[in-house]
Amino acid sequence: MAVTPVGNPYVESSDLVANYPGASEALAERIDIVGVNPFANAAARDAAIPSPVQGQMCSLNDDNKGYRYDGSAWVLFSGAGPANFTNAATGTYTTGGIQYKFLTFTGSGDLIVDRAGFADILVVGGGGGGGNAYGGGGAGGYLAVTNAYFSAATHTVIVGAGGIGAVASANQLSGANGVTSRVGAFYSVGGGAGAGNFGGAGNLAIGFFGGSGGGGGAGGAAGGSGTSGQGNAGGASVSGGGGGGGGANAVGSNAPSTSNGGNGGAGISSSITNSAVTRSGGGGGGANGGTAGAGGTGGGGAGTNNNTTGVAGTVNTGGGGGGGGFGTSPGGAGGAGGSGVVIVRVVV
Repeated sequence: MAVTPVGNPYVESSDLVANYPGASEALAERIDIVGVNPFANAAARDAAIPSPVQGQMCSLNDDNKGYRYDGSAWVLFSGAGPANFTNAATGTYTTGGIQYKFLTFTGSGDLIVDRAGFADILVVGGGGGGGNAYGGGGAGGYLAVTNAYFSAATHTVIVGAGGIGAVASANQLSGANGVTSRVGAFYSVGGGAGAGNFGGAGNLAIGFFGGSGGGGGAGGAAGGSGTSGQGNAGGASVSGGGGGGGGANAVGSNAPSTSNGGNGGAGISSSITNSAVTRSGGGGGGANGGTAGAGGTGGGGAGTNNNTTGVAGTVNTGGGGGGGGFGTSPGGAGGAGGSGVVIVRVVV
């Protein structure tokens, strides 16, 4: 009896008939090791192969996936299925017959992946701060990815802080942009700041660019632009009323009339943790004697009236801060943007 270069036995013409049973058994055992043998489920596999050897392969009919024994455990073929993280899971749940575990980062850290594969992710940037007396802050960028690939490695996670609201000043300053969030190679841009009389984009009162753009400041200025695929533009102001900050699901509203603020744009709802939560709403514009803009659904802070401070965006939603109200100089300070969040979900 001879073997092929890779070790599979076969019968030669010189072998006796008495050698055939031994050769057949050796070939069958070799196929058990190198063949992709099907089993109904993991329990059936483990009963049939109580002592697997490194490199042995199989497939399971209940999940239609292939596995290889790495010397200590059965693992999915590289890239063939879900990733696995070794961080302590924030929670688990089953829906549609599929079991998931998820990990919510409310602050920066590391995602530790010990098995390469696919995960669903939600990455929300920090919301922009509201302007002094005028524009609402734009929402942090909203990035939802299904089947994002992660290698087996430690991946950096950054949860972006919300931008600070503009301080009350005779110059009627703009707020600050939110900070970008990320997990591995996936990024969400921080929200654009709401403008006062001093804004961005080369014009003193234009709202700042961001994940979603900030609302316009004094004198009919435009809102800032948003990032494609992550957010929307902020609304324009009118005399005495700031524009609403943009949200992930809608542009910020223009100030509707003199002395009234525009509403913040709405955010987007996600059930990645098995509970529907709306995030990335824009901040409402501040007002001078009229009605201030409402914060967008998804954590956007409301604008205010008559020298009061704008409402802050909600923590870990990426909501934009509300614009401060105006009556007499220096007017009200802008509300701070809400911090972002990063959520990772894998199939168990």
